[in-house]
Amino acid sequence: MGPGHPERPERLRAIARGLEQARFESLIRLSARRAELEALRRVHPESYLTALEHAAPREGYSALDSDTLMCPETIEAIWHAAGGAVAAVDETMSGGADNAFVAIRPPGHHAGARNPMGFCFVNNIAVAARHAQAAHGAERVAIVDFDVHHGNGTQEIFWADDTVLFCSTHQAPFYPGTGGRNETGAHDNIVNAPLFAGSTGDAFQEALADRILPRLRNFAPDLILISAGFDAHERDPLGGLRLREVDFGDATKRIMEIADQRCGGRVVSMLEGGYDVDALSLCVNAHVLALMGVTGNASP
Repeated sequence: MGPGHPERPERLRAIARGLEQARFESLIRLSARRAELEALRRVHPESYLTALEHAAPREGYSALDSDTLMCPETIEAIWHAAGGAVAAVDETMSGGADNAFVAIRPPGHHAGARNPMGFCFVNNIAVAARHAQAAHGAERVAIVDFDVHHGNGTQEIFWADDTVLFCSTHQAPFYPGTGGRNETGAHDNIVNAPLFAGSTGDAFQEALADRILPRLRNFAPDLILISAGFDAHERDPLGGLRLREVDFGDATKRIMEIADQRCGGRVVSMLEGGYDVDALSLCVNAHVLALMGVTGNASP
């Protein structure tokens, strides 16, 4: 997205370096494929997808809003990020993998059905949810979002859909200005657990335990999706929460426990935020180790 922009290629390079450690050798690694138009149209009107293609510059950069920019290669990254989400759902729902972490750029949870926003163009987690329902017969899909920013696009897309439960912890008041506890959806299918700036892992874990995990368990989903934003880490330059990598690992383990009880362990996690690249790598390591079922100290 241009020099100095926090949503930069080094994010994925740092994740890749972290996952080169010997303890991750057993992971199955797949390259994201390009998303089919059918999968994208389940969430976004074709007119919007066409407008994105037309907005892509032949050289230099084009700005869709003040902080969401495209270079000539961005459009292919958008289609492949969504395609990675679809491929992970296919692997997990078919039994090819127990669960999956999708390391993709650009992120997606701020994108509405008809608008880009906040570094996001296509709502990858929504594409994954709709694909699970349409291609694999999932009747109920749950989404847990622990990015420091509220997933307003995801909330908007599923506001009136009682087959999808959307749960979010996030800093508030903060960008994008949504995510109040009173925002509960048309069918009480939205659960927001906002945290004040400066909140530590204790407050984060309390929000999960009190508001999100009980609703997740009672919803009994066929698949759990995670919008895995790691910008709530204490070192992140864009957030004001004080979480550490162990907090993300512990949260993942608690979500996995419910997945084991309710949906055969089926979890697909997708990268959202996280802009201190060293902290991001540590957080992803802790998150993936929890997905692998590794217990104990997740530090290098």
